Amino acid sequence: MDQMSPAELFPHVRIVMGMIVGLGITRLLMTVAGLIQHPHRSRISAIHLLWIVSILVELVLFWWWEFALFRLEHWTFAITLFLILYAVTLFLLAALLSPDNIAEYDGYEDFFLKRRIWFFGLFAATFALDTVDSLIKGVAYWDRFGADYYIQVPLGLILCAVAIRSADRRVHLVAVLLHLAYQAYWIGRFFYTVN
Repeated sequence: MDQMSPAELFPHVRIVMGMIVGLGITRLLMTVAGLIQHPHRSRISAIHLLWIVSILVELVLFWWWEFALFRLEHWTFAITLFLILYAVTLFLLAALLSPDNIAEYDGYEDFFLKRRIWFFGLFAATFALDTVDSLIKGVAYWDRFGADYYIQVPLGLILCAVAIRSADRRVHLVAVLLHLAYQAYWIGRFFYTVN
């Protein structure tokens, strides 16, 4: 079998990542549709809905950030596997916000708070995965973010640690609002065009 060039391999990897991201987006949108169709079936939670918005944005941002991989000149199976693992982690976050059944819980907020260790454990993993992802894309890509990147990861991990330890809804409301503000900052700073 002839070896593929990086330009030929990238679309194949992107398709697999896109399928996983698409499944995550589908789960989140199906949950929102279910809440609209049956608003009284389960107690709706602002925290839960805001995390749905945030993870939906995170999935789109991941898809957008991965455009930078087209410059990658040396692909390995390990890099491909890593990218799929990263996408799966984001899918699992979406799945944790989109349970099949919450009959044993007192609504979505109760479900979210009782599953917060899983959610924020996976969320913390995304900060580590993002660091590796940026390193794979090269020094120029890493340097593009300046000091922001050195602040983002530690603060994100602290946010996750606090959210894992606390079941206080105020803590979780602040956590999701901080993350949404963080996402808005990055979108405003980097996402007007593909560079």
